[in-house]
Amino acid sequence: MKRKIAAILIALTMILSLAACGTTGTSGTVTASGTKTTTKAQTTSTALDTSAEFTDRDLEQTADTSNATTLTVSDGNDITISEEGVYIVTGSAKNATIIVDVPDTDKVQIVLSDVTITNDSAPAIYVKSADKVFITTTGTNKLTVSGEFETDDDTNLDAVIFSKEDMTLNGTGSLTISSTANGISCKDDLKITGGTINIDCTEDALEANDSIAIADGNITINTDKDGMHAEYDEDDSVGYIYIAGGTINITAADDAIHATTVVKIDGGNLTLNAHEGIEGTLIQINDGSIDITASDDAINAGQKSKQVYVGVEINGGDITIDMGQGDTDAVDSNGYLTLAGGTLTINAQSPFDYDGQLNFTGTKLIVNGTETTSVSNQMMGGEAAGFGGNGSMNPGGQPPQGDAGGQPPEGGHGKRG
Repeated sequence: MKRKIAAILIALTMILSLAACGTTGTSGTVTASGTKTTTKAQTTSTALDTSAEFTDRDLEQTADTSNATTLTVSDGNDITISEEGVYIVTGSAKNATIIVDVPDTDKVQIVLSDVTITNDSAPAIYVKSADKVFITTTGTNKLTVSGEFETDDDTNLDAVIFSKEDMTLNGTGSLTISSTANGISCKDDLKITGGTINIDCTEDALEANDSIAIADGNITINTDKDGMHAEYDEDDSVGYIYIAGGTINITAADDAIHATTVVKIDGGNLTLNAHEGIEGTLIQINDGSIDITASDDAINAGQKSKQVYVGVEINGGDITIDMGQGDTDAVDSNGYLTLAGGTLTINAQSPFDYDGQLNFTGTKLIVNGTETTSVSNQMMGGEAAGFGGNGSMNPGGQPPQGDAGGQPPEGGHGKRG
């Protein structure tokens, strides 16, 4: 039902946002500041409406425990929560799972208070049914799965915290997760608004179908796969990642951040060390401090969804990229590239590779130690190609006409409803 509603909202949004974003071949596109330009290709977007991303309860870091029920975990005994409410969980146990199974109209808040759970093959927390679940930390908490995960009927329970419903993690305490597969998996929307979270896993550390949204918190991830991964393989209109704040350190063997649709960063301090740093269809950076070390592409926009334009927008923030040797690109866009604000420092053999329109209007650009107002385009197997013969674009100048690439279906620019 949620995805049907989302599809309707996306369709309406695509129609409404057509005027805001423009289409390839039409004049009057809108810049990041909201002013119109007279270019004939898409250069910027209203990528994602995040004005109501977090509720007041999401952002509250302490729970109202005046009517809470206290539960203590014990070896070999699962705890099933079957009624709406606030539950304080304490104790240490082996092979015990906290199961949430309430009507899909009910909300449950689990307060982890100095909890340690070590399981062989089952999640430490399993949300089967609810409207939404809050996991709030106090004190020091550690959840571990050390063996091969088992399935529950047709569900592959492959995470230490596994939720079929919306879930928010917050609190003033710490949560350490160790996993032989995924760290935290959510089949709807996953939000983190506070607390200290440390994840060490062999697959995706934070995984969600619909979205991952981070408002605050101190997050450290070490993974053999992706640090954050938002994707639903049956619907390419969902799967976005939004970061508004927090301190995030990711070491990943594959992508640090991977989204099907949009990656939008409005703040935070991010340190990413990975094969690829940030990957999505549309990547929009408006603020924040971002340090990326990558062995392939640091920022990579490709057509993973037909619901949004393919592009990279840097409208603000302080971004530093250090690239490995070889056929690597610091910023690789299979669509348009907008450099409209902030500071971008790149150390790389190939700073840029873009297929569509360039809009260079305000970013302070430092490439291999030298501040420059020239953007070279590495294309066609390593040959440099660019506009005006040298790939340069003076700030404030009009980008040349051209196809922005990655145009969505007729009806305009889509976003997650």
